[in-house]
Amino acid sequence: MKGFKQFLLRGNVVDLAVGVVIGAAFGGVVTALVKDLLTPFIAAIVKQPDFAAFAFTIHGSKFLYGEFINALLSFVIIAAAVYYLVVLPINALISRAHREPPADPTTKKCPECLSEIPIDARRCAHCTQPVLGRAA
Repeated sequence: MKGFKQFLLRGNVVDLAVGVVIGAAFGGVVTALVKDLLTPFIAAIVKQPDFAAFAFTIHGSKFLYGEFINALLSFVIIAAAVYYLVVLPINALISRAHREPPADPTTKKCPECLSEIPIDARRCAHCTQPVLGRAA
């Protein structure tokens, strides 16, 4: 029983459960948006009150392609909403959190010949000109 309890309380299982519940609720909201607002708006343009009524019959078999159009619209809107409202902001936060400060320079330019020399060099290896300090 102890192993089962540890399994259930691991972060991945809890995160997945929360994601599934939120995803189902979000899917319901988006499905309602498509069914109640977008589909009638698009249907008004094509002079049909609901895509679910789109169908054709071949040899007595009825093909309800309107339901497929509704499902396809729902999928596209859900995918776009998840991408723009979840994925992009999370990626921006992660990249902002993982930014590392710029590394200290390891070379500098010789003030005389402008060649790259090690930062601690006191004389240029190319023109043998003395170089002062770290800043050049």
